Amino acid sequence: MLNKFIKRRQRKPSKSDGGNDLGFIPPGNRNSGAVSTSNHASRTTPLSVANYGVPPPSAIVETLPMFRDVPASERQTLFLRKVQLSCFQFDMSDALKMMREKEIKRQSLVELVDFVQSGSGKITETNQEGMIKMISKNIFRCLAPASHENTGSQNMDPEEEEPYMDPAWPHLQLVYELLLRYVVSSDTDTKVAKRCIDHLFVLQLLDLFDSEDPREREYLKTILHRIYGKFMVYRPFIRKAINNIFYRFIYETERHSGIGELLEILGSIINGFALPMKEEHKLFLVRALIPMHKPKPISLYHQQLSYCTIQFVEKDYKLSDTVIRGLLKYWPVTNCQKEVLFLGELEEVLEATQAAEFQRCMVPLFRQIARCLNSSHFQKGTEIPNPSKKRFDAAQGKGRNVVEEDKLTISSEYLGVEISLSMFSSSFMLQVAERALFLWNNGHIVGLIAQNRSIILPIIFDVLEKNIQSHWNQAVHGLTVNVCKMLSVMDIELFEECQRQYAEKEVRAKEIEERRELKWQRLAAAAAQGG
Repeated sequence: MLNKFIKRRQRKPSKSDGGNDLGFIPPGNRNSGAVSTSNHASRTTPLSVANYGVPPPSAIVETLPMFRDVPASERQTLFLRKVQLSCFQFDMSDALKMMREKEIKRQSLVELVDFVQSGSGKITETNQEGMIKMISKNIFRCLAPASHENTGSQNMDPEEEEPYMDPAWPHLQLVYELLLRYVVSSDTDTKVAKRCIDHLFVLQLLDLFDSEDPREREYLKTILHRIYGKFMVYRPFIRKAINNIFYRFIYETERHSGIGELLEILGSIINGFALPMKEEHKLFLVRALIPMHKPKPISLYHQQLSYCTIQFVEKDYKLSDTVIRGLLKYWPVTNCQKEVLFLGELEEVLEATQAAEFQRCMVPLFRQIARCLNSSHFQKGTEIPNPSKKRFDAAQGKGRNVVEEDKLTISSEYLGVEISLSMFSSSFMLQVAERALFLWNNGHIVGLIAQNRSIILPIIFDVLEKNIQSHWNQAVHGLTVNVCKMLSVMDIELFEECQRQYAEKEVRAKEIEERRELKWQRLAAAAAQGG
């Protein structure tokens, strides 16, 4: 009896209990095998052998004939064989290891890309499933540890990190190209493709945006955008998944390599929103896009973020008040580089702002601008931030600034007053106050100020006077003088009234200071007598 029990325990497992020993992926349901990818929090989580693929014996990888060398009736079979061969994984960090096998796989991938791109034969449903499985085997993998994870330094500036170049890119590029050609192909049946490219596939694709290889992120951006356009039923799901990535970035990690690329995709999506805008889209602006101004590494993606927020305002001008108040909420206190970025974005928002929305937020807005006008901070730069380049590369804007080789000229069409600032070299120090004064170069903003001068001028007048009297930077001093000239042309009576009130404040402040000094003198004299 005991011997029978031992024999049962030693029974060999059936073949169905494990994966294919050679790394082949038989056609079938893609979700039958656990295919997982790591996110930012688990970059180094090891994948199982079944997931990652097995380096094959040299004898297994055989050179397959080209598609043009076989009859049309055999091409689908050859397609599947090439797909199966491409499932093998190799150690690409060692260029001299298994060179023959790596080249055979590369040639197979090139053939697959050409076959899908040429449309010479419609791919069967079984082969499509096998191809997506192969793509999943290759791209859904552990990402390399981030630079700060390798060094153990959490305070490393993301701008100073060197980009990581994946040694497996010669194969990965072809796999991504195959996926892209499959998605954009007119021969691809959306109903069939949805069975392969499902929600899990899209989520794993989004996880890969945290790759440090910029070449991979560029492919992912294009592919995800094409999937969003081709599979309409996935659109709400994709937007929600991107939202979740943003929430985690804002409130937990503040580190993600692909935020810029995701914002580029969203910029195109927002541009296609229908009017009137859905409440869901407005909530996305308030809950995700505006809080994206909070993280420290905003300079890495601010251009794309600014484009997205401007798209909302241009779609619905009533949202300008929401955007401006959101900027004021997250306005930096000690980071002068972020302040300069915020001022540039603020100018673009104000360009699309109507008078009614401007009046709702002008008081807190110009209180913040007043603090910027009096700022002593500066930011080192290597190029002039040209306000005429006001749009993300996808949509160039129009400005009024003219940048010459040795002079930055600010002109106002509204008043005909010109302000000039000589630049001593291409490397310069751009002050927060200087960038705030550039707002008076914009004719639309000057017009809004002129319409509401009775409220705005008293808010900023004291700060302008202090700049003229005591600001350490001569360029800011000269710009302030010319802005005051503009304001006096708008309404000389109001300007003189503000001057009179400022003089009275100065007299009262001087009297209070004199009384305080007198009290201290009396205390000092009393202490001397008592001693």
